[in-house]
Amino acid sequence: MYFANVRDIHMVDRSSMTRRTGSAGNNDKALENDAASRSPGRNQEFVRQIVWDIASINVHLDEIRHFWAKELGISGPQWMILMAIGDLDRGRGVAVKDVSAMLHVDPSFVTTQSKMLEKNGFMRRIPSTEDARVVLMSLSDKASKKIATLSSRRENLSSFVLSGFDDAALKDIGDQLGALKTRLEKATLMLAVDG
Repeated sequence: MYFANVRDIHMVDRSSMTRRTGSAGNNDKALENDAASRSPGRNQEFVRQIVWDIASINVHLDEIRHFWAKELGISGPQWMILMAIGDLDRGRGVAVKDVSAMLHVDPSFVTTQSKMLEKNGFMRRIPSTEDARVVLMSLSDKASKKIATLSSRRENLSSFVLSGFDDAALKDIGDQLGALKTRLEKATLMLAVDG
């Protein structure tokens, strides 16, 4: 397991929420009722603390990404592109749109950075045999070997960070973060529509 890949922790299994509350929809209603029963001031204070904790976690994850990237002589965003390709590639390469969706960045950014990674020998980019407009990216042997040299350090870091959590706790954290991510995505869309 590697720490920069938080995706494994964030996999959402809605069935666990269903078991606890009866249905995913009932879970939303239960959350709303629970929130309404609290005093507004206390609830807002708790929410502010969660937001600051998430911001802090993001900063620490970013520092860790930059550390691993520096080990390879690349940028933090380039490291994330390599990690996304490593996670998504099933032997046939990965389309730019899939990497950009995973990283929540514009496809043109992935295209530009992937060309730089290819120039430095970290990536292969080939046209899709099904659609020549689509470029499929995969890790080069150089990238795979360099990433492999970091694997024991990355595993040790993951073990340290996650040592206080058993599988059930990690699953619960993943479920809760997945639900929060979904709500934040919807909130972003709501703001875009209102704005």
